[in-house]
Amino acid sequence: MASSKMTVSFSLVCCLFVFLLLRASGMANAQPSATPAPAPASDGSNIDLGIAYTLMLVALAVTYLLHPSDSFPFNLF
Repeated sequence: MASSKMTVSFSLVCCLFVFLLLRASGMANAQPSATPAPAPASDGSNIDLGIAYTLMLVALAVTYLLHPSDSFPFNLF
């Protein structure tokens, strides 16, 4: 029973040591940020994507409304 408790405590000490070692190595590699990151610049690609998605949704809606075989059960025509 004593060896079981010793093994558990030894493994806990090893895990704590590894955790502290990893934290310390992460702090050693940290570099201070002297300048902030530049603000994101919009080149208009998001606006183009929004227009494209809107046009695709309109085309999809028109396609569903113009196909009588698809709209027959709903009595649209």
